[in-house]
Amino acid sequence: MDGKSKKDSKIEGEGSYTGTKAYNESTAKFLKKGKVDEAAQEAKRALDSKEGAELKAAEAKGKAGDPKHMEKNPK
Repeated sequence: MDGKSKKDSKIEGEGSYTGTKAYNESTAKFLKKGKVDEAAQEAKRALDSKEGAELKAAEAKGKAGDPKHMEKNPK
């Protein structure tokens, strides 16, 4: 290595420790608010609405893991 400690490096490699920490903190904060059921019902309403097909298509693209795939079939 070049003498810099891993802590000083801005490149985190395969996983992002700062991203994971921020996600975990945000998730814990959301859970403490106690509005999980409310958010789940809101998500269900959105999926059952006229935008549901668009949301499901976006989910499928995200699960495919290929962000370029979105550009292959433009509207």
